[in-house]
Amino acid sequence: MPLTHTRELFAKALKGKYALGAFNVNNMELLQAIVEACEEEKAPVILQISKGARQYANPVYLKKLIEAAISVTNIPIAVHLDHGDSYELCKQCIDEGFTSVMIDGSHLPFAKNAELCKKVVDYAHKHDCVVEGELGQLVGAQHDDGEEGGGYSKGGVYTHPDEAVQFVKQTGVDSLAVAIGNSHGAYKFKGEQHLDIERLKAIKKALVDAGLGDYPLVLHGASSVPKDIVREINQYGGQLGEGTAGVPEADIEIARRTGCTKVNIDTDLRLAMTAAIRKVFAEGPKEFDPRKYLGPARTKVKELVRHKVRNVLCCAGHAFD
Repeated sequence: MPLTHTRELFAKALKGKYALGAFNVNNMELLQAIVEACEEEKAPVILQISKGARQYANPVYLKKLIEAAISVTNIPIAVHLDHGDSYELCKQCIDEGFTSVMIDGSHLPFAKNAELCKKVVDYAHKHDCVVEGELGQLVGAQHDDGEEGGGYSKGGVYTHPDEAVQFVKQTGVDSLAVAIGNSHGAYKFKGEQHLDIERLKAIKKALVDAGLGDYPLVLHGASSVPKDIVREINQYGGQLGEGTAGVPEADIEIARRTGCTKVNIDTDLRLAMTAAIRKVFAEGPKEFDPRKYLGPARTKVKELVRHKVRNVLCCAGHAFD
């Protein structure tokens, strides 16, 4: 099956009230684990490649690996540039055949972010590629509690509903990543932390009221940092803090039902891979065959992806909608 466009996947996901897993790919084992899990669960999937992954693995190698994955499966697969930081990088990926790119200007003032995003959109749409933008900043827990009376602060780091409408209309972006309490990395929060679901609902409603329909929203930094995997890493020599936490899977389920159509997962994949590799080395310190530690790592990532698509994103069984 040829590469799929996210616009087609989004339309089906919005109608079916499920979310698409967007999993980051850095090497062959991760790619195999993700695709095999989604194949077995009959789930559509978005393979994400970051700037860092391109530098690490070489774009040519990654492209050929994805071509191999496409040749051995028939589930819908979209390839997406994650956190593109420049027009030039987005253009390069579009020219290479990516079906989706993200231009991340969230660190820029609103006007500059919109200008950069619009430039990428104009080029991408001419080449049958879709674009994800981002508004707001993912910097951790409780950085924008709003204003008195339940309003939303425009001076904070979370996405403001009215600005989301303005940004989408101004840029023509096909989907929007929002900041509602989500955060990148393994060290997301201390103690209890939840997504600002009410803000998410307000953003969704503002887009609908503005005539933009059931607009696809994206949740970045959505790894849950599973406690059992963190404990396993520490059991076999790791030093991850037990007090750290990710986005609760229950919150992701609510966000999915509220309209987050694409959910990005990267950190959890890394944690699963690390836990399996550490276990092999701890139990067999003389081991040096990469197949003996990357094989179990691939299996553990695959188990994690199957859990996500089946129990959290609920996209299992929807590959052929």
